[in-house]
Amino acid sequence: MIYSAPLAFLLQASTWELISKSGPIPKVVFVFLLVSSLLSWTIIFAKWNVFRKAKEENTKFLKAFRKATGLESISLACEQFPTAPLVTVFDFGYEEVDRQVKKNRAVRNKIAVERSLQLGVSEELTRLERHMNWLATTAAVAPFIGLFGTVWGIIDAFQALAVAGSSSLRAVGPSIGEALLATAMGLAAAIPAAIFYNYFGHLVKEIGARLDDFTMEFQNMTERLFDE
Repeated sequence: MIYSAPLAFLLQASTWELISKSGPIPKVVFVFLLVSSLLSWTIIFAKWNVFRKAKEENTKFLKAFRKATGLESISLACEQFPTAPLVTVFDFGYEEVDRQVKKNRAVRNKIAVERSLQLGVSEELTRLERHMNWLATTAAVAPFIGLFGTVWGIIDAFQALAVAGSSSLRAVGPSIGEALLATAMGLAAAIPAAIFYNYFGHLVKEIGARLDDFTMEFQNMTERLFDE
């Protein structure tokens, strides 16, 4: 029964009471973990929406591209798919093709077209990966910040125990609560960030493969239309 007093305190105390009654260092830890978690979830919901729209509009644009008979008609249809990554790649390639056709009435520099398409792919992948580094940082750092708060709480508990003596174990309850809360908050911030960082990374690779495939389809269409 020597743990009954601190255990009773932990069961009765709310999370807000533990945070409000904690010292300055634990409060800094709690605030950092809370802000990290909120930012991570904001990024998660935003990226989820971005990837959902990207996949949907890529599919629609690809159908329109394969049905079209010329690049000009596709260019006009691009306005219907503003968030499709494939549209960006198409625009890069179409600008280079249009420039060569206006100058030479043919596509003579196919390497330049390929490079333009790859620039479009690179730009879209960079856009899709934007802010994902925060998820990786949160997943890597949050557990250690939580561990720091845990260690600090244990140190406070031992100091309170040394001052109060064995007859007043209730004095260590708040410090134990802070230590456990720091651990929980660290894991709560890190686990979702790690899961969705890996998941979004898989989606980026999937879309990247689709963009690379599209560059070949674009070059094939260009050769059919402008082959001398």
